[in-house]
Amino acid sequence: MEKKLKLLQGNEACVHGAIHAGMKFFAGYPITPSTEVAEISSIMLPRVKGTFIQMEDEIASMSAIIGGSIAGKKSMTATSGPGFSLKQEAIGYACITETPCVIVNVQRSGPSTGLPTSPSQGDLMQAKWGTHGDHSIIVLSPTTVSDTYELTVKAFNFAEKYRTPVVLLLDEVIGHMREKVDLAELQKLEVVDRKRATCSKYDFRAYEITEDLVPNMEGIGDGFKFHVTGLVHDETGFPTNSTKVAHTLFTRLHEKIEKNLEDILLYDEYCTEDCEMLIVTFGCMVRCSKDVVDDMRENRIKIGLLAIKTVWPFPEQIVKEYSKKVEYIFVPEMNMGQMILEVERIVKNNCPVIGINKYNGEIITPEEIASKIEEVTVYAK
Repeated sequence: MEKKLKLLQGNEACVHGAIHAGMKFFAGYPITPSTEVAEISSIMLPRVKGTFIQMEDEIASMSAIIGGSIAGKKSMTATSGPGFSLKQEAIGYACITETPCVIVNVQRSGPSTGLPTSPSQGDLMQAKWGTHGDHSIIVLSPTTVSDTYELTVKAFNFAEKYRTPVVLLLDEVIGHMREKVDLAELQKLEVVDRKRATCSKYDFRAYEITEDLVPNMEGIGDGFKFHVTGLVHDETGFPTNSTKVAHTLFTRLHEKIEKNLEDILLYDEYCTEDCEMLIVTFGCMVRCSKDVVDDMRENRIKIGLLAIKTVWPFPEQIVKEYSKKVEYIFVPEMNMGQMILEVERIVKNNCPVIGINKYNGEIITPEEIASKIEEVTVYAK
């Protein structure tokens, strides 16, 4: 197949990936720095017989894509920090109703209106814990424009496969940078659809406990009658106060994700075969960290990079394994320290964990990362 090269912005690649994955409905509200996702969706969706709608706010946008998905269409919305905050209650509703959908959050500096056009990685913990109650969720974070296309497809695949909302956590740098992308290669990516019912419409149970813990799903309007509620519900979808049913439901919602980590966890290892120090990071910080690794390797310093793409569930096992082998772990992130909390929890006393942080709306440069590493290691000697 010939190459089909295109210069794409990260936000634009997200829409191309969503269309490839089968997105047929987008509901959103413009907000910097995610606006291009909505704008380009409004252009591309009608070409594939999809529907775009600009809602009155972010709460309505999230609610609309839940409705679109329950009606049988692959659905997505896009926002940034303030809008992501508004969506949280409805994200919890999508979790308990097991409604597949994709929520794009192109992070900017906050809290509140913050620095609307400046990059940040301050929504990492919110992506996991933003909505109330015990729940598991899948959150993916791309590192390049091409990666954004691929992870958007995977976000839809995971949403459909596990009947869950999936967050695509970009940052402003990735969302707005432009890179050459080979669409012909990316369009080979597998697309997964939700499991459909194999029984008659009279025997259908929307929340039946299946062997893989993920119920079959049909769309409202396809002839199958079922009830959807944010209350604890039994296999028919109707509310119940049974503590036994509640325990079974919440356990299944957790285990359908946690028992499939081998499929869900995505990360890249770079120069880690013999590394004595390791950088653990995500998003645009991967690019800066890779430059540091390359430069230090030229000076015969054995340092490697673990680029985390599935940030939730967090890839605990691989981080723990490296912590037993290396002398230091460094965690660069554009916030006051969020991913480092997970790394420290996992590593315990295996090796020192050092944060490299910046939260003024500027990226952490390769020079700043290298300077911190040199400062710590020289001081240690």
